[in-house]
Amino acid sequence: MSVYKIITIPDKILREKAVPVKSINNGVLRLIDNMIDTMYDFDGVGLAAPQIGVKKRIIVLDPGDNLISIINPEIISREGAVTANEGCLSIPDIDGLVERAERIKVKGLNKNGEEVFYDAQGALARVFQHEIDHLDGILFTDLAENVRKARIDI
Repeated sequence: MSVYKIITIPDKILREKAVPVKSINNGVLRLIDNMIDTMYDFDGVGLAAPQIGVKKRIIVLDPGDNLISIINPEIISREGAVTANEGCLSIPDIDGLVERAERIKVKGLNKNGEEVFYDAQGALARVFQHEIDHLDGILFTDLAENVRKARIDI
């Protein structure tokens, strides 16, 4: 597997809308595996394909208990609201408070091309929303309050 370089601001790909994946082939499967390796190598909890320079609607996430890869994800419902601190691998050393839906339902395709649904809340819902935003060229700083340099403990 390979670990990719993380694209950071102000790279324009982070502001572009990613295109849907039309067919799941070996290249897409390899990309997903490499995205997972990259996410873990950078100690991330989620990664969208545009963050490695690939303009495809693919995300991987693992908020600590469940690795998920999803192709062409779409949020189909939202409930409630909760505000919490967020950061991003593509915006290093910055964080801010972001209001997100407390509970969401997401649909998309798994690696086998089968339609999958997730009913997510808590950290999983937040990571899904953050990564799906990346697919639409939206960064957490567009939504955040109290954006600041993150405290780094050494």
